[in-house]
Amino acid sequence: MLEPLGVDEATFAVYHALLSHPDSTPEQIAALVSRSVTDVDELLDRLRELELLVPTWTNPEAEHAVHPRVGLTSLAERRRTELNKMLGELKEAEASADVVAEQYNELLTARSSGDVEILKGRANASRRIEELALKARDTFWCLVPTHLDDTVHPTEKSPDFSLLERGLKLRTVYLQSMSASKQAVEYAAAIHRLGGEVRATPTLPMRLLIFDQEIAIMPMDPQSPTAGAVIHRTPAVVSVAMALFDAYWSRATEMFDPDDRDETPLTPHESEVLRLLAGGAKDEQVARLLGISLRTARRITANLSERLDAASRFELGVAAAKRGWV
Repeated sequence: MLEPLGVDEATFAVYHALLSHPDSTPEQIAALVSRSVTDVDELLDRLRELELLVPTWTNPEAEHAVHPRVGLTSLAERRRTELNKMLGELKEAEASADVVAEQYNELLTARSSGDVEILKGRANASRRIEELALKARDTFWCLVPTHLDDTVHPTEKSPDFSLLERGLKLRTVYLQSMSASKQAVEYAAAIHRLGGEVRATPTLPMRLLIFDQEIAIMPMDPQSPTAGAVIHRTPAVVSVAMALFDAYWSRATEMFDPDDRDETPLTPHESEVLRLLAGGAKDEQVARLLGISLRTARRITANLSERLDAASRFELGVAAAKRGWV
């Protein structure tokens, strides 16, 4: 019953014998506990470690067993201190284990769900979408079921403007009810004039963003705009998202006359690209001079050719000159 204090049955037997026969020799103790002298010597050493066998005050060469009330109480206190220390270390170990387990779970999630990214909260979702927009290369399609109101940012500060300036093709489907907001209509018109395609429809199922026809972003909860978003890269999911977008895009109506785009015909990048092309610059030179990638430079040129229905660089220059763009 004293095992928790480090006193097993054999050790206690020797300790009890010393208490009962304090002047006994090791040989006599061995006889009392029915053990060999060698075993008794080892058990006496154990009692010394436990401070249950200590030198006497009057004769340092002699030893006596400490009174149980003193010795066992002191031993229990030391044991309690050790256990408390171990308990504290155990709690620290548990905390460390939780950290390791969480890191491992994140690793497993990254390995098994690399095509799905969950972003909790509107702020986290917005930051991540901005990062993805900076990496977009070709297209940006979106369904926008929310009403654009008077909090719309000026066009030049809009992320849509930045994408258009980089030469990406934009297609946006808004709700027809947005026409009730003057500023919202002016915003959509500005995006349209810059080359973005804008349509409207009576209803939309949820907010949907698609980058480069490779990444689909949907709300975590369509009924709760602040819940966050889910980013899908799985080809099957992206294909479904594209089909959903195409279904609403095809049924939506154009909000503005295509000819209205000439009112503000070019983004700064497009204007500079035309100027450089008119001066005989090659795509590589355009990219270097504007500090953009060769792919972006070629995409801007291709978009301009498509807008002006030009089949060659020469036709592009002629068509741009007719409009007074160069």
